[in-house]
Amino acid sequence: MTAPLRVIFAGTPEFAATALAALLYAGFSVPLVLTQPDRPAGRGMKLQASSVKELALQHGIAVAQPRSLRLDGKYPEEAASARQALLDAKADVMVVAAYGLILPQWVLDFPPRGCLNIHASLLPRWRGAAPIHRAIEAGDSETGITIMQMDAGLDTGAMLLVERVAIAASDTTASLHDRLAELGGRMIVAALAAGGDLRATPQPSEGVNYAHKIEKAEAQIDWTQPAVEIERRLRAFDPFPGGLARLDGEAIKCWRGEVCAGAGEPGLVLGVDEHGVVVACGEQALRLTELQRAGAKRLPAQAFLQAKPIAAGARFAA
Repeated sequence: MTAPLRVIFAGTPEFAATALAALLYAGFSVPLVLTQPDRPAGRGMKLQASSVKELALQHGIAVAQPRSLRLDGKYPEEAASARQALLDAKADVMVVAAYGLILPQWVLDFPPRGCLNIHASLLPRWRGAAPIHRAIEAGDSETGITIMQMDAGLDTGAMLLVERVAIAASDTTASLHDRLAELGGRMIVAALAAGGDLRATPQPSEGVNYAHKIEKAEAQIDWTQPAVEIERRLRAFDPFPGGLARLDGEAIKCWRGEVCAGAGEPGLVLGVDEHGVVVACGEQALRLTELQRAGAKRLPAQAFLQAKPIAAGARFAA
């Protein structure tokens, strides 16, 4: 009987933890996990372990959290310690999913079967840090998962497996993330099970886009944009960073909206009823259906308006 592949896993957020769980459930041996260092989080800013670290510890897996893997970089001792951990793991392959660190060439060359990446886009459409967000923001009709043989470039390696997923008109980054995470877990299990039977296909040179990391400043709503673009951005930025506007000097988070007929100065409230707050945009209007005040919960428009009435003629600012 053939022994199960020994897999080093490198990843950090929930997307990656879903893949790690799939590998463990499928019976692969995971002697080592690499993940980002614990970060301050929450109101108390206490150090919090990543989703991948929490899952690894639950299964008794060794965890390494170097701040860098560059042996000649800023943290050479941490990189050297991680290198020794990789040597001790005696793994066949490394699987990488939303790890957050650049892998230097020595890591890419280390496992006998190389490093495989689970990437949440139809490469080369969205390379980079935020492919799910940018696909929704751009109005793409579909996305998917690419299992890729990693090389020294940024998401430039040859493709081993690709599966497509339709993006629904109601999808947020949160909802699409969960579907893609489950798919990624199934696909990496299939890729490892296939061994050397998969054909590596170079990525096309056309259609390359870079999915820049989402910045908090992008939350600011520009009401001069078309309503359809603002609506997509609200869905793309849910759960982070949301859409931010100001009304009467107060910061208001806008989470959901519907494109509707209407015209006026951008940011002008054209009408208010139990269904939402209609705001004029650069083209058409947006009916805001879910809003949030600072320090409060996200609320449907009707409940929000009970706490903060808004009248037609009011003006949202960026």
